[in-house]
Amino acid sequence: MRAILPQRRPDCVIIHPVFSYRHAFHAGNHADVLKHVVLVALLAHFRRKDAPFLVVDTHAGAGMYALHEGFAAQRAEFRDGIARLWSRRDAPEAVAAWLAAVARHNPGGVLRHYPGSPMLAFDALREQDRLRLFELHPTEYRVLEAQFARLPRGDARRVRIERIDGFVGIKAVLPPASRRALVLVDPPYEDKHDYGRVVAALREALRRFANGCYAIWYPQVRRREAATLAGTLERWPGLRWLNIALSVARPPAGGFGLHGSGVFVVNPPFGLEASMRTALPYLVDALAQDSSAHWSLHGHEAAVN
Repeated sequence: MRAILPQRRPDCVIIHPVFSYRHAFHAGNHADVLKHVVLVALLAHFRRKDAPFLVVDTHAGAGMYALHEGFAAQRAEFRDGIARLWSRRDAPEAVAAWLAAVARHNPGGVLRHYPGSPMLAFDALREQDRLRLFELHPTEYRVLEAQFARLPRGDARRVRIERIDGFVGIKAVLPPASRRALVLVDPPYEDKHDYGRVVAALREALRRFANGCYAIWYPQVRRREAATLAGTLERWPGLRWLNIALSVARPPAGGFGLHGSGVFVVNPPFGLEASMRTALPYLVDALAQDSSAHWSLHGHEAAVN
């Protein structure tokens, strides 16, 4: 594929309370590692059958991030994420597959760019597959649109980008014509109402397309809504799920900061649980920031076809 340029920091950003979140500050951190290891594993599963599939990203972000300049360089959270794993050659299969996907955007083996979920998903598409990207943030949307505008026309037609609230956008794309879909639900959660909107969006999505695979990323932060989201989903009657979680440090004493994250997968494919059971101990060993680092993996009827 044609090279896609990383996100550049604009000369001026006007901050609106609704649009204050910029993922570039956190690109490649430990939460991205977990989320994208799971995403790449799910995409590999969908590719095993010839039948076409749809990938939906409800909160797509900018798509690609430069790690050594602009927003990502300010906090350099990638140093405790992708950078800790980049040069290792002992990764289990699921982690190695994600590292290979990142490496495609870093020719020469030097870590400069980090691909977000839109790019990882696009790289996994075949001719018959489609990608729908939703992003409401005006600046993120413009950068994302510019990334894909550089693609050859034949590749670009497989992708549709809309500046719309992803919680609303998924209603229009489900059920997909292909009857196969992977939906990544990944809001910033800066607004506490996002937790409730995740539950409402999943309820509506399952009503429209019960057989879809839904991957819901959630943060581990000291907030009541964060602590109860996974439990709410786990108690959902009749739901098949796998809850994959990684904590890299003890919760901060001040109450602020991300000390871990999880991915709650609805209708997980066969083999995902086994691959994560191998990957998670490795990620704890690589990404631990203190002795409290740990992983958890549990589910209900997790291994399904």
